Amino acid sequence: MIPRRQYGWPRAAAALVAVIACWAAISSASGAVIHLAVRSQSEQQRIFLPADFAVKVNGKAAPVLSAKNPRDSQMILLVLDLAGDMTDAQAAKDALAAAIEKLPASTFVALIRAQDGPTVLVDPTADRNAIIQAMQASAVTGKAGLLDSLPSMDALAESIAKVSNLRIATLYVTDSDVRNYREDFANPVINSSDPHDLSRRFPEALIEDKMDKMEKAVAARETPLFIVHLRYRTSKLNAAYQSGLKRLAETTAGWSAFCASPAEIPAAIEQAFAAISSQYVLTVGLPGRPAAVQIHVETRAAIEPPVELVYPARLLIKQR
Repeated sequence: MIPRRQYGWPRAAAALVAVIACWAAISSASGAVIHLAVRSQSEQQRIFLPADFAVKVNGKAAPVLSAKNPRDSQMILLVLDLAGDMTDAQAAKDALAAAIEKLPASTFVALIRAQDGPTVLVDPTADRNAIIQAMQASAVTGKAGLLDSLPSMDALAESIAKVSNLRIATLYVTDSDVRNYREDFANPVINSSDPHDLSRRFPEALIEDKMDKMEKAVAARETPLFIVHLRYRTSKLNAAYQSGLKRLAETTAGWSAFCASPAEIPAAIEQAFAAISSQYVLTVGLPGRPAAVQIHVETRAAIEPPVELVYPARLLIKQR
């Protein structure tokens, strides 16, 4: 079994980025640029070049300075948030093992547990056995950790992207129930002196507000978020929570799936890895340093049927 980190998350994350900086090529660009995660939903296997993309930023044409394509190296931050049903968790672990074994040699995987940290279980590696063994041995226990760990994972993914020439993606595999978080989303504060307090009738308002705030936060993220949820739940609270997770993934040009039964888990995980592998990263020049940009991306390639691209429609620009 791979030993777990014995130190806190900030130190673990800093160590992880330092490791990557040692063996990844350092990239830098002058001027204001954004890095757009773009993927094709077409079954076409064609690899597009930078000149094949036409990008508009705030309605004006913007230069595509470079493009990383699906043949380029990639790093997947695989985050396990498993605290529920053992059958679902084992089905996910087995499906993940099968998908990881199929990854090309140029893809590195880091294994992270969302609970209590989050906790780095295995540093980025191309050693498939190390990842699979640690994953199979990882505990299925504790509180749900996706929402609590996501800001730290965002920061880690963005830090790695800055110091490497890799395509970066974060994949959460979760069975989280909104009622199993340390924060009590099921009991919003009710104004006892006001019989018309809307929180009495709309108890899901607290989780909706939480997801709205997180959606605004991830709008500044340049690396895509992928989520496979192992257990779709139909309560109002969980429906609001799951809808929020879907929005988080879509905002970053990622992808999400919500499984109704263990039988759906293998296909969902296979689709997630296919979507991750198809990722491009476009480096696009910006006029000036706007606080936010509206984005439109299309291909110039004459292909039938036309290629449908997924990309962030809006991006908040972090001022450096």
